[in-house]
Amino acid sequence: HVQLVESGGGSVQAGGSLRLSCEVSGSTSGRYCLAWFRQAPGKEREDVALAALVTETYTTYRDSVKGRFTISVDDSKTTLYLQINNLTLEDTGTYYCGLDRGCASLFYGDSGHWGQGTQVTVS
Repeated sequence: HVQLVESGGGSVQAGGSLRLSCEVSGSTSGRYCLAWFRQAPGKEREDVALAALVTETYTTYRDSVKGRFTISVDDSKTTLYLQINNLTLEDTGTYYCGLDRGCASLFYGDSGHWGQGTQVTVS
């Protein structure tokens, strides 16, 4: 049973930085996709960054966060990180990490595993 637990959110001033973490436990091996999503108040959840763990780790970002967000995975592949720099008011929301065997299924299917979210509030 796969479990994901996010942490690292908080209240910060615009221009500040945060590093979010997502601890992954359970049966994970081989190739899979990890991603960070966020949901702002009154808006739908959107993806912000993904890391596809194949033979190497491939990362991509939503255009609006490129240059400010960095997704990474530790060597043991049990912790996913999201470094957020130069926070803006638009970054406010609940950030979730997700995992599935493939990125397409994570983004468009219903077989993914999700954490409970961590709140980021920018003022």
